[in-house]
Amino acid sequence: MALQNFQYDTIMREYSRRQSRSRRELEERRQEAFLRVPRLAQIDEEVASLSAARARSLLGGSGGSLDELKKEIADLSRERISLLEQNGYPADYLEPHYICPQCQDTGYIGSRKCSCFKKAEIELLYTQSNLSEILEKENFEHFSFDWYSDTIKNEATGQSALETARHAYNAAQDFVRNFDSRFQNLFLYGSTGVGKTFLSHCIARELLKTAHCVLYFSAYDLFDRLARTTFSHNEDSRGEEDFIYDCDLLIIDDLGTELTNSFVSSELFFCINERIARRKSTVISTNLKLEDFSAVYSERTFSRIASNYQMLKLVGQDIRIQKIFLGGK
Repeated sequence: MALQNFQYDTIMREYSRRQSRSRRELEERRQEAFLRVPRLAQIDEEVASLSAARARSLLGGSGGSLDELKKEIADLSRERISLLEQNGYPADYLEPHYICPQCQDTGYIGSRKCSCFKKAEIELLYTQSNLSEILEKENFEHFSFDWYSDTIKNEATGQSALETARHAYNAAQDFVRNFDSRFQNLFLYGSTGVGKTFLSHCIARELLKTAHCVLYFSAYDLFDRLARTTFSHNEDSRGEEDFIYDCDLLIIDDLGTELTNSFVSSELFFCINERIARRKSTVISTNLKLEDFSAVYSERTFSRIASNYQMLKLVGQDIRIQKIFLGGK
């Protein structure tokens, strides 16, 4: 994700707070445990002394004494764990407790951004783009079936708009419920205003709540970003593109509203294909009819979607118009 300096600083300040909190909590645990079990403090002092001796031995090239020092430190570590467990403490009680053990709350693994940093980027950008406010309103709790008619029919299946909405709603909840155990993709299609974007917002909110990395793009914004990263010589920009292919869930909203050309068609196929290969889930919504889709984006793209996505059609009257002019059904 492309962050401005102030956004990057905001995230790094949070990591600094995490590290300070971790050090403070560790010191509190140490003082409490040392008071209750004084031998633990003695072990810490002995380990520190032996570690210093080990460093001196390394500098002096004394291989034999180094092996002996390592054994003594290992023996003391085992004694410490035994004392902790005997007194009702977990074995790692005197170790730092990190929110992200992978990067130890630094945000980086070596010179590479940790996955928790990338998630923080997404959450920050969501917050600053006001999408978090939208997700507070558009979620499963606020999804209403009152806007769907039980008389308007889906000609292909014979089901009513209400029945198709219930089916799509249940499929979306199933998608979230089994997200970590089953690789799935959803393709939401139907006319304007029948709830496709709302349903994708429901999915996004639930997965963000469970600490998944979710990227949400309108089709226009996605291809605009891919164009900028494709033709950029900046290394960070290419990293952004890879994150689009590797985030837990990518949502592409309103596919078909962007200016379609050969670049868009090829990038869509590559994006879909790459995420399938990586077994990363994608949700796509479009107003296009299925028979028009392959003509716009190519048969091979439609084939990949048809064979790897659950196709969910929503039908009915435009809910936005109902809300504005009718006040309900």
